Amino acid sequence: MKKTFHYIACAAAAVITLAACSETETYAEQKEYEYECINNFLYGNTETNKRPITVITEATFKEQGETTDTARNEFVLFNSSGIYMQIVEKGCGEKLKDGESADVLCRYYEYNLNGDSLQTYNNGAFAYATTYEKMSVRNTSGTFSASFTATGRMLSAYGNQNVPSGWLVPLTYIKLGRPASNDDKIAHVRLIVPHDQGQVNASTRVYACYYDITYERGL
Repeated sequence: MKKTFHYIACAAAAVITLAACSETETYAEQKEYEYECINNFLYGNTETNKRPITVITEATFKEQGETTDTARNEFVLFNSSGIYMQIVEKGCGEKLKDGESADVLCRYYEYNLNGDSLQTYNNGAFAYATTYEKMSVRNTSGTFSASFTATGRMLSAYGNQNVPSGWLVPLTYIKLGRPASNDDKIAHVRLIVPHDQGQVNASTRVYACYYDITYERGL
């Protein structure tokens, strides 16, 4: 019954505007609703995700060589940020070194978990499939900073050059390269990003997003 209630609660967001919610609910209530929708997603009780997720700890993640088992639909939970991450492909090439800067090209899908709906994207057989997100990334002693440097869907949709903090978390674990053979794969991750680690609208309106993203080193 509780899972059913959570599903109904999240589905209701599709017909209630986020702006209206922000006007009638307290911040604490909005965070509780966000938490319920994240749990709903983890249970596999949404249209976006119908397969239950196996959550692993950071300790288990490290024991497994900083990998997640996609066959078990594993996501690692980073307790300090509340971000969940699944690594589908670690990628070819090399990790971004300390003191190094690079352009990174991303293709993605963004789902609003409160509304259980596809929100923005630049991947697949859609109108924006020829557009990529280009961001300038720098590694400073293991801390990553980045800004969007080309007009992509994220920049045009939200009017903000700041890359969501959640997008930077995988950079500690993935490699950035450009495929040189059929065997080379670019980095591919899936993320559940709470509002305070997300883009400007998510932060303002208090909703979590699910992302499916690829990362490729720019020219």
